[in-house]
This record gives sequence, C-alpha cells and structure tokens, in this order.
Amino acid sequence: MFGKNSDKTENAGSKTINLFADGTVIKGDIKTNNDIRIDGVVEGLVYSDAKVVVGASGKVVGDIMCQSADISGRVSGVIAVKELLFLKSTALVDGDISTNKLVVEAGAKFNGNCSMGAKSTANATTATEQPTQRLEEVAK
Repeated sequence: MFGKNSDKTENAGSKTINLFADGTVIKGDIKTNNDIRIDGVVEGLVYSDAKVVVGASGKVVGDIMCQSADISGRVSGVIAVKELLFLKSTALVDGDISTNKLVVEAGAKFNGNCSMGAKSTANATTATEQPTQRLEEVAK
C-alpha cells in the first residue's frame, strides 16, 4: 500500500519549487537545483540551476546567479543569468546585469551596467567571482 505511493512521490520531487513567502527573512546564501520564488527578503547570494522569481513584494540584497529569472520586486546586487532575464514593470534593480537575453517592461527601473549575449554570460563567473567563492563555501 505505501510502497506504490512512495514511488510516485520520488518522481514528483524532480520539479520542486522553493517558495519564500512574504514576511520571511533569510540571512545567508541559498543554493538550489530547482526553481525558487522569493516573496520575502533574502540577504545573501541566491544560486539556482533553474529559474529565480522575485515577486512584487520580494527583495534580494545580494547577488543572483541562475539559468533564467523574472524580477518584479527589488534586487540590490549583481544579476548573472545564463538565458533570459525578464524585468517586470514593478522591478527595481540596483546593480550590474549579465545575461544572454533581456526583456524590460515599461516602468521597470534599472541602475547599473548591462552586458548581453553569449560572451557576457560566459564571463558572468568572472564578474561575480567573490559570490562564487562564497557559494563554494556554502556547498561544502
């Protein structure tokens, strides 16, 4: 009886979304292989092998490194995205961006430098060298 359900549960966990709700405050670095949605506050490095979403009430004080990202809230730090970065109309970004593709809705605010294309994403690790060292410490 329980064996059949546990087999299905193991397969279902492959597409997990990590959710930090409004009112949650995380102080420290985060590393995940899955999608992450931030509606609260994160102070530290956010690293994901998948997608990072910062909701309208979300705030990240630190760097973001990921495959793709949708930003509706506030980010103060470097954003390094391998594929597509989408800045929604309520986004406020203070920091440099490195991405392959960028979409900016009317109303989004961005203060910093931006480098785009395959070459810039290949150099994203160099641009975020210090956070990468912190990430290696977190992974240990």
